[in-house]
Amino acid sequence: MMSAPASVMDALDLPNLAGLLLARLRSRHIRVHAITNAAAQTFTANLLLASGAVPSLTFAPEEVTGFTSRCDALLVNLGTLDKDRRLAIPHAIATANAQAKPWVLDPVFVEVSPPRLEFCHECLSGMPRVLRCNESEFKALSGTEPTSEALQAFAKSHAMVVALTGTIDLITDGNRLIRIANGHPLMTCVTAMGCAGTALIAAFSALHDNALEATAAALLVTGIAGEIAAHEAKGPGTFQPAFLDALFSLNSSAISTHGKII
Repeated sequence: MMSAPASVMDALDLPNLAGLLLARLRSRHIRVHAITNAAAQTFTANLLLASGAVPSLTFAPEEVTGFTSRCDALLVNLGTLDKDRRLAIPHAIATANAQAKPWVLDPVFVEVSPPRLEFCHECLSGMPRVLRCNESEFKALSGTEPTSEALQAFAKSHAMVVALTGTIDLITDGNRLIRIANGHPLMTCVTAMGCAGTALIAAFSALHDNALEATAAALLVTGIAGEIAAHEAKGPGTFQPAFLDALFSLNSSAISTHGKII
């Protein structure tokens, strides 16, 4: 992994860092293995391709170790928790950890299913680099309301970054807290937008040693692409392709212009 220049990290110039990581992703073609839900697979692959990354998606238990060994980062999404994925996920996590590769956990709908919540806690014991969740998922995992203090305490106790996405994205490593206000309501009208965006967090985490900054940069890029796409789209049906086009064309200048770090 390569860290960004010290001046960027020290100042936490997030738009500049996001532009650097996006450019680096396009030149290095980071491989992300995404064990994700059935509804998100195609969009996740297309988002990664549009950003410059290379996706793989198998969840066959007999193959997942080989694919994880070949990737630069791993995404574990619990949205479709069938028998094969339940068997494959622990192998993928163990492989990523053995090879010191970053992996990101997306605990989809853990608030709905107690068995899924239990499995998610088992995944957390595998020490993900990043947990990306919404308010309901965080409440189920932590047993607390998602205040800034609760997010920071949970992140610190698990030695990971917590990214709570919503109208305002909150990202913390237990010490620093970053707030990002980019995004658009149409992003909530297209299935798998959050799931696919989490794959970009995995990709950026393979390019930058500071997981807090990598996560915030990925969410900033995703939010800005969503805003730009919303200006072109007529509704949800045209939003998804407009989003992919916006992400494909996004550059450092647009990120600096549109970034809303509050």
